[in-house]
Amino acid sequence: MQKLLIGDRRPVGSGVIPVVEPATGEVFAEVAAASAADLDAAVAAARNAFATWSKLTAVARGEILFRFAELVYAHAEELAVLEARNVGKPINDARWEANHVAETIRYYAGAIDKFFGHTISVKKGGLDFTVHVPLGVVGLIVPWNFPMVIATWKLAPALASGNTVVLKPASLTPLTALRLGELALEAGVPPGVLNVVPGRGAEIGQQLVAHPDVAKIGFTGETATGRAIMATAAQHIKRVGLELGGKSPNIIFADVDLELVAREAANSVFANAGQDCCARSRILIERAAHEPFLEAFVQVTENLVVGDPLEEQTQMGPLISARQREISESYIEIGQSEGTRRLCGGQRLPRAGFFLTPAVLDGGRPGMRVVEEEIFGPVAVVMTFDTEEEAIELANGTIYGLSGSLWTNDLKRGLRVAQALRTGVLSVNSSTSVHLQAPFGGMKQSGLGRELGMHALEQYTEVRNIYFETR
Repeated sequence: MQKLLIGDRRPVGSGVIPVVEPATGEVFAEVAAASAADLDAAVAAARNAFATWSKLTAVARGEILFRFAELVYAHAEELAVLEARNVGKPINDARWEANHVAETIRYYAGAIDKFFGHTISVKKGGLDFTVHVPLGVVGLIVPWNFPMVIATWKLAPALASGNTVVLKPASLTPLTALRLGELALEAGVPPGVLNVVPGRGAEIGQQLVAHPDVAKIGFTGETATGRAIMATAAQHIKRVGLELGGKSPNIIFADVDLELVAREAANSVFANAGQDCCARSRILIERAAHEPFLEAFVQVTENLVVGDPLEEQTQMGPLISARQREISESYIEIGQSEGTRRLCGGQRLPRAGFFLTPAVLDGGRPGMRVVEEEIFGPVAVVMTFDTEEEAIELANGTIYGLSGSLWTNDLKRGLRVAQALRTGVLSVNSSTSVHLQAPFGGMKQSGLGRELGMHALEQYTEVRNIYFETR
């Protein structure tokens, strides 16, 4: 059984979390479940470690994090296989993610000594300047769809800034978080600086949010849970960073290479079995290109290799759980009852595990649940527009504003539409959402704050202003 990581101790917790392999439906590991007392102990360990970790120079912290990054590189294949088995993602995707984890740690190891304050000319004269100081103990709650990647997006800038961390991974996918905690200790990160406490979100997660000694919560997950976290955090005026749900549009004008865009569109919605808050699950296609695009898109979708995550040729693995598969199936039925046509997909594979072939629904309209609600599964809904203004209205017509793509060869139109869309991240003639060096986050009910790039360091520090009288 995998134990908790609190300081340099490995407690056994108060129960056992069975970890199921989505490709088989069978338990393949067991992890200790943290109790309320374990969570208190983790926060205390982080608070004690903060006294020394925060006083190290940025260069000294960076040197330790560089060693951490090198260890992750050295264990990238181990982490990739663990993630592929635990989440069900294709092994090639998991390998990219493991290396991205190392790159993220290395980026913040090198960035922190280049994160400067300002000197300010004030009316009174003298010397006025700002400094960035760490917040203290940071609680990080991460989801099951990209467990080690999203954990690292948060813990790397938090640690580099001088904070200490209590990390609560999702109950479904705690394995890589615990392994990263072990590698951090091996790299020389002092005990208590990074603590990992798997446990039930409704219990341990809520306790972490409410804990008076936790200065900030960084959370990625569904919007409803984000609202609850904000309400609890408000009691202590606790800082929060929220990366929440999405229903991202993929806007396609008729002047592009439709076969190329069809391949990109399939990848942008069906990667990770559609379990991605950035998934471009609403496909908005100009009417003149509707039929040729659909023909190409359905063909690409039907040819995706769905299978064992550990096989090199697999392009889409299983969903994370039986429940998540059932949710996707129910939305396919809802969409058809609302008037869409299922063009392909939505079938279970005749094998063990939580497999579902990717589905395409045509004829989406505003007001449909499949158009406005986040499905978090391999289901794409196609809508048609006639004008630029209609495309913008459809794209902005949900409570979400996380990501999206826009495809056009008309530069002026691309600039107009891009400026009108209400998304925190937008890719023009691309399906890529994430750049390590650039900010990532949502608008509207897709969240608060930004991750990645130098912007992330601002989220884990407080700006202090200091004035020296020189008269």
